[in-house]
Amino acid sequence: MHFDLTDLRLYLHILDTGNITAGAARSHLSLAAASARIRAMEASLGTEFLQRGRRGVSPTPAGKALAHHARILLQQAERMQQDLADYAQGVKGQVRLLCNTTAITEYLPEVLADFLREHPNLDIDLQELPSARITHALRQGAADIGIVSDAVDTSDLQTQPFRDDPLVLIVPREHPLANAAEVSFSDALHHDFVGLSTDSALAIYLEEQALHSGSRMQVRIRADGFEGVLRMVARGAGLAIVPLAAIERATPRSFNSITLNEPWARRTLMLCARDFSALPGYAKALLQALTLP
Repeated sequence: MHFDLTDLRLYLHILDTGNITAGAARSHLSLAAASARIRAMEASLGTEFLQRGRRGVSPTPAGKALAHHARILLQQAERMQQDLADYAQGVKGQVRLLCNTTAITEYLPEVLADFLREHPNLDIDLQELPSARITHALRQGAADIGIVSDAVDTSDLQTQPFRDDPLVLIVPREHPLANAAEVSFSDALHHDFVGLSTDSALAIYLEEQALHSGSRMQVRIRADGFEGVLRMVARGAGLAIVPLAAIERATPRSFNSITLNEPWARRTLMLCARDFSALPGYAKALLQALTLP
């Protein structure tokens, strides 16, 4: 068996993205090189690690076992790297941070930029995922820290509050709902929406809530980011559901914001990990930066 750390990182990237092409891109490898590495790994043990299908790949039983050990080995390698950073200039540690849409766009850019400036020997692997997938990744040891909505189950993880993050409905000023004090999601679903991109964690979350209510969101157009959503709503393209933080920085506000009368809209973002005390030193440093007011 001849696997190196590049092989293991590539394999986990393929599992995370669900296909070899995206996994290769995340690993900064060509598709041909990535495919050759996976074939060599499988040939070395005489077993397949991936099931290939029309919609991507999934791990075989052997592949699941490989993923478990790969995550442990890569975490140990990163911790060794960090422990040696004091003795070898230029060696870097890396923290893997998974976040939902609001955290990654509204709360983290300045915090993470300041942290990286103050810690030149650290890098951050930042990825946006729905909250349920973040908690799953943490349980599997695939990330150090997550920021999730309190609507998901974190009973077997350690958590602490990060930010209050209510969701609100925004509507064009001439819309029939514009003067309502509050609106239920089911009533809003009778109207057209402006949405975020389909791979956005918030877009996925809202589609799930619509399905729970027995309906679907009628999305006329999708924008890449909250600023585009706000501008389209202001011009009358439809309704949208966005974090309150996104509209607080919008000036001028050419739309009306309405309280969304749903328990899941009154959410809090939570920092979470399997065990805060067991985090490597560099991850604890990031956790402390995220905890500061």
